Amino acid sequence: MMIKNTSQNYGSIAKWLHWVTAVLFLASYCTVYYRHWFTEEKTPENWIALQLHLSVGVSIAVIVILRIIWRVLNRVPDLEPGTSLEHTMAHIGHYSLYAIMIIMPVTGYIGTGVNTEFFMWFDIPKFESTQVFTMIVSDGLGISFKEFEKPVDFIHKDIMGVWVVWMLIAGHAAAALYHQFVKKDRTLRKMTNSR
Repeated sequence: MMIKNTSQNYGSIAKWLHWVTAVLFLASYCTVYYRHWFTEEKTPENWIALQLHLSVGVSIAVIVILRIIWRVLNRVPDLEPGTSLEHTMAHIGHYSLYAIMIIMPVTGYIGTGVNTEFFMWFDIPKFESTQVFTMIVSDGLGISFKEFEKPVDFIHKDIMGVWVVWMLIAGHAAAALYHQFVKKDRTLRKMTNSR
């Protein structure tokens, strides 16, 4: 099993980081939908679901940092033969996915008005309690957390969470299936096996 990427395949670390990110995004959505659909506000179940969502979000942020570091230090396998439009769309899709993998955890953290009880192991202070918030938001912009939270929540929940993330994930999955079943090339296999 290769650890590093080659011109033909992703290595085991890139594959692990890719699939862990996918599972964490799924877990993030499961926890937030469970919270909204199946729990009442201000109940222990609601709080646990919220804390799991926040903990998963922090985990995504850590994994994404590791992904970016690994991508910078490693080559990317060569693209399969295709048109320049296909290659351009692949690059746009990947950069867009990286953007949401950064934007979602950041907006989730800075727009949350409670501490994160990271998987009940330790607390991560809410953004409002940090010096960065004081310097940039309350002193710099001269606004309260409540005023700051509204547009951040709008980005995190209403724009990115409801529409953009799902469209990019669906597009990514559709492209992988297109390569596998229509073009019949190695695109999907690069991330699933070593042959």
